[in-house]
Amino acid sequence: MNVSLWPMVGLGFGVALGLGGAIGGVGGFVAVLIFGVLGFLAGRVAEGELDLGALFQKRSTQ
Repeated sequence: MNVSLWPMVGLGFGVALGLGGAIGGVGGFVAVLIFGVLGFLAGRVAEGELDLGALFQKRSTQ
């Protein structure tokens, strides 16, 4: 079983940035949510589980 901590480290980092930058209220909740998701995705990219090149690759039409 391949258990990796990088996505969770990224999630924690994103949440910490969101909490540091947020004042509070609904806007703060949304900011923490967005930073958490971005941190989680950054962790997946760092681990190599998410390929950004494939996401932005131009599709061929046949």
